[in-house]
Amino acid sequence: MKSFDKIDNIREIRKKLGLNQIDFWNKIGVTQSGGSRYESGRNMPKPVRELLRLVHIEQVDLAKVSRDDLAVAALLKERNPELYAELKKEAKSGKK
Repeated sequence: MKSFDKIDNIREIRKKLGLNQIDFWNKIGVTQSGGSRYESGRNMPKPVRELLRLVHIEQVDLAKVSRDDLAVAALLKERNPELYAELKKEAKSGKK
């Protein structure tokens, strides 16, 4: 799934994770009532959709990501795109 793609099956994602609405939506800073509206089809803002994708689909623990981590990744991508692509491919394949 690409960044900012529409997510159609939010309720299904939540249920597969075994989370109730409060736990699922609180992880991305949305109230249960707001999340319920999104699950019912209300349009979700792009920032909320991207947080949902990162936290619940990509399983990124936002508490472990620092500003420095993002800056280093951006520099690596800019200054050595071949190494960045190689590391990204390796990370996706699960090799360490």
